[in-house]
Amino acid sequence: MLECGMLKRDRKALQKCSAVLCRQMVVDEMLIQSLQADDILTESMAESVMAEKTSQKRSWRLLLLLPKRGPKAFSSFCSALKDTEQKHLCDLLTQCPQTDLSGDSPVYSSLPLSTQEVIPAKRSRTLESMEVSLDTDSPITTPVLPCSHDFYISHCQQSYKMSSSPRGLVLVISNVTFDPCAAPELDLRKGGEVDDEVLRKLFTELDYSVTVQRNLTAQEMRQCIEMFSRRPEHRTLDSCVVCLLSHGVEGAVYGTDGQLLQLDWVFGSFDNARCPLLQNKPKMFFIQACRGEDMDCGVEQTDGPSRTCSPSCEQVDAGREGQGDSGLRQRGDMGRPRIKLPQRSDMICGFASLKGQNICTAAMRNTKRGSWFIQDLNTVLRLQAKDTHLADMLVKVNSRIKEREGHAPGTAHHRCKEMSEFTSSLCKDLFFFPKHDMTHHTFVQHSD
Repeated sequence: MLECGMLKRDRKALQKCSAVLCRQMVVDEMLIQSLQADDILTESMAESVMAEKTSQKRSWRLLLLLPKRGPKAFSSFCSALKDTEQKHLCDLLTQCPQTDLSGDSPVYSSLPLSTQEVIPAKRSRTLESMEVSLDTDSPITTPVLPCSHDFYISHCQQSYKMSSSPRGLVLVISNVTFDPCAAPELDLRKGGEVDDEVLRKLFTELDYSVTVQRNLTAQEMRQCIEMFSRRPEHRTLDSCVVCLLSHGVEGAVYGTDGQLLQLDWVFGSFDNARCPLLQNKPKMFFIQACRGEDMDCGVEQTDGPSRTCSPSCEQVDAGREGQGDSGLRQRGDMGRPRIKLPQRSDMICGFASLKGQNICTAAMRNTKRGSWFIQDLNTVLRLQAKDTHLADMLVKVNSRIKEREGHAPGTAHHRCKEMSEFTSSLCKDLFFFPKHDMTHHTFVQHSD
């Protein structure tokens, strides 16, 4: 919770430039998401800004909030302007003279102001950008922000090698429709089709080769994963990603036939013995499924905001407990006499919901936007992959999920909560280095 306001000089700069900002600034989903990623705006604040009918009113609402959001709000706002191709407004703020300003009144006492400063807008308010701003029923389509060459130079030696193109292979298995005869208890995962398309676009932009498979039985899922783990391309690529989207229980996900695929078998398919082509390379897993049937109704908070907002109706990815295949196939080692590896390493897995000694919880899914977890994973990676390693980004996803709250008056899901988590056996920082062109530079990078 931010306890200190914006610095006096920064508040004055906002005040002096407020009229120009209100006229020229494009407050769209990309700008707002950037501020959310830096914890400047909460979910409810972001929604209050985007709910305004005109761009000028959105700008005005944002400028009311910023002075109250702590000493880092100004620098984050300037960074967000640069990231959204509004550097001219960032320059206006940072070069704003302070000497002709008196008093210490906050910016919200003087908006809008008249001014003679006119700076040509470098980012036009096109019909397309306005439609994106108003479309609250779709995931964000903000382009993945690029990694700078300087950042790559300073981090590539200490992190996992991530310079191949593509960076690796991605397998997305998305089960939306279930056999009503074999699995009558498993409902249609309405909105689930949004998730696999979001992931396809996201990882394609991160320079991965993506394969999406939909509506597979448990046996088909097993065969698909086995074939994927054996693909020879893994030898020359630097990482791989597996995303499983379905109903689930703790330790397993459902096929469309109501049979369970054990997650331990999935992880084992990519361990150092069974998948030698991926030894010492990062293997990422994202599981959008319930880990139980318990609804997290939340607890009343004794400090902070009285509520958080999550628009539209949410559904639960729920399943029933069942038996799964626990058998693991054995394979020979690679015959390396002097170097040994643990059976399983260099993996990271993000789960949409919690597992605990006394709690296995449901995962929430919006019928139009897709699941909470995939929404926030998409947002955070698009905005922060440029300079943040994956473990820290998953902490940010946890933070965003914590803020969410179901909005479905009259149902059991109203004001329900969710909490994501991740496990990791990564041994280095994992950066994606998005959109950095490795072909024009030569570096020596050692692998362990």
